[in-house]
Amino acid sequence: MNAQAQRLFVAMLFGSLMCLAGCSTSTRLVSEWSNPGYAAPPFRRILVGAGGGESAVRRNLEDEFVAQLQAAGLEAAPSYRYIPDEQTVTEDALKQAAKQAGADAAIFVRALGVEPKVEYRPGYYYPYTSFGLFGPRFGASWYGLYGPSVYQYNVYSSESTLYDVARGEVVWTGTVRTYDPDNVNAAIRNYVQIVLKALEDKQILRVRQNR
Repeated sequence: MNAQAQRLFVAMLFGSLMCLAGCSTSTRLVSEWSNPGYAAPPFRRILVGAGGGESAVRRNLEDEFVAQLQAAGLEAAPSYRYIPDEQTVTEDALKQAAKQAGADAAIFVRALGVEPKVEYRPGYYYPYTSFGLFGPRFGASWYGLYGPSVYQYNVYSSESTLYDVARGEVVWTGTVRTYDPDNVNAAIRNYVQIVLKALEDKQILRVRQNR
């Protein structure tokens, strides 16, 4: 995977809307599905994997999932302990690694796509340019001199899926829509919080009573 593709993968998975001229920060769960016929005891151990991208970003994402799951009283492990960085993390590879790790569940994160956006605003003078994290191709800019202003940004979609490895079933899947990243680490934390909150709200992941 070349450098441009790696950067795009980072942005597609992790992002927060850059706050410019009153715009609010947003990372949202836009759709989700849970298996209506699924019923099983609580998971004992969860393996987390992110498909593709830079190894450092993959490890940070998996570590953040593990940290938040453990804070909720659940046992979890990152896939990089079982799948080397040079090997692509696929759904099948993650399921095999989960069995090796003694995990009965797996969370798999993958990028879906990117949609460029343009917003036009009334004219005023606002000499500001933001290059985001990866330079002008991955950032956004306002420009104008007593004329119309244009705000360009990208909207990224990614998907997280929870599998019951023992039964070979999809338990839950959700699509998260995010924006050009300003701080990758903060975006990762926010992303994981959104996914785990959705799983808790659906009562799919049960936490210890002494949490």
